[in-house]
Amino acid sequence: MGASVALSLGVSIAKQRLAFSGGPQGGTFQYFSNGISSRLSKNLPDTEVSNTASAGSLENLRRVNSGEADFGISYSGDVFLAANGRLTRETRKYTDVQALAYLYGAPAHLVVLEESGITSVSQLEGKRVAVGGAGSGAATAAGRYFQALGLWDKMNVEYLGYSDAASAMGDKLLDGFWVFAGYPMSAVIQAAASNPIRLLSLEEAGMEAGFFDTYPFYTKITIPKGTYSGVDYDVLSFQDSALWIAGSHVDADLVYNAVSDIFSREGLAYMVKVKSTAKAMSIQGALSGIVSRVHPGAARFWQENGLTLQPAQTGN
Repeated sequence: MGASVALSLGVSIAKQRLAFSGGPQGGTFQYFSNGISSRLSKNLPDTEVSNTASAGSLENLRRVNSGEADFGISYSGDVFLAANGRLTRETRKYTDVQALAYLYGAPAHLVVLEESGITSVSQLEGKRVAVGGAGSGAATAAGRYFQALGLWDKMNVEYLGYSDAASAMGDKLLDGFWVFAGYPMSAVIQAAASNPIRLLSLEEAGMEAGFFDTYPFYTKITIPKGTYSGVDYDVLSFQDSALWIAGSHVDADLVYNAVSDIFSREGLAYMVKVKSTAKAMSIQGALSGIVSRVHPGAARFWQENGLTLQPAQTGN
């Protein structure tokens, strides 16, 4: 039945309902997923996108791969490893997850109390360290990093979300906590407001341990001095790329229209209002950090805008 006929008969056209799997409360994933969901619900005809909280990257991967969610946000490294059956303690291949676009770089933050006297990663042996929620991309990255350094089994690891970890540190219940998110990050700001903090540099220890050789999708980054209160020095860290993902089951035209809307001039300006981290989003940089297959609907949009997909991005 055509739309005009349906309207003349007073027949309502059912909305297409989609699920966007976001992240933990207070995390950058959740800001992005909520912002994208709200805008698409407003701008795509007969479409409603609902934002749902999650533990983060890995849970989003699983939801999108199974079809429980249509959209999500995951780290490029997790998408790559999952597609190749190389996730920690898991050989299953997640082949129905496809990248849409680069959103921002997510650098590792390792926060300790200034009064603790901890100035290097090696001093965390025997300490209580929160690494993010169980199943989150933050916890997975922490596991990879600290295992490479031989510290994972020597720390008292606690699985706490960012806001909970910042509160626990404020109450002196933790020696440190790990955040894997764009800066400035609200939980780190929260921690710095309660007590003087220190951010530990991670690059040198990672290089010495061969971490960057094992996980080449992690790239080095500097968190500039002054980003957080009291942190008046550059912090040498590393980052993964946060990607907007979709299931292979999602219609290519819908994906094309969704990407077109979010990466329009108005859409990008809107995203920066949602979260300043979105300043990293652009058409020119939309394929940055993607080492896995791009959804056909998104690929069409990027190619129309002059971008060239690499073999890994086309599945070849």
